[in-house]
Amino acid sequence: MNNLFTILYVKDQEKSKRFYRDLFEQEPSLDVPGMTEFSFFEGCQLGLMPEAGISKIITPALPHPEKGSNIPRCELYFRVEGAESYLRRAIELGAKPVSPYSPRDWGEHVGYVADFDGHVLAFAEKDLLHLLDV
Repeated sequence: MNNLFTILYVKDQEKSKRFYRDLFEQEPSLDVPGMTEFSFFEGCQLGLMPEAGISKIITPALPHPEKGSNIPRCELYFRVEGAESYLRRAIELGAKPVSPYSPRDWGEHVGYVADFDGHVLAFAEKDLLHLLDV
C-alpha cells in the first residue's frame, strides 16, 4: 500500500470545506462539485463527499448516509505538533468539544472534537515524560 485516501460523507460540502481548510490552514488540492480533497503529505489525502452524491452509488445496498449523521462511527487521529492549538481552532470554527486535551494511558496527550457531521477528530502529541519512562 502506498496511498491512504479517507473520504468523509458530509451534509454540506462547502461548509465542511471551509472548516477543514481553516483548521489545517491549507487550500484543498481538489475542489469540484461532489468532491473536495486535502493532501496532507505524500500518499495521504482526506476527501469530503456530499451525502447526496455517495448515496447514488451505495444505496439501496446500504442505508443513505444521512441516516447515520452525527452518530460517531470512526475517528480521524491526527498526531501533530501543537495539538492543543488545533483542538482550540477546531472549536473556534464550530466543532463540538468531545473530550478535553489531556494525558492518555497510551502515552499521548489527546483532545477530541466532532465536526458538523459528527466525525470524531483527535489531535495528539507524544507525552515526552512517557517516552523517558519517568
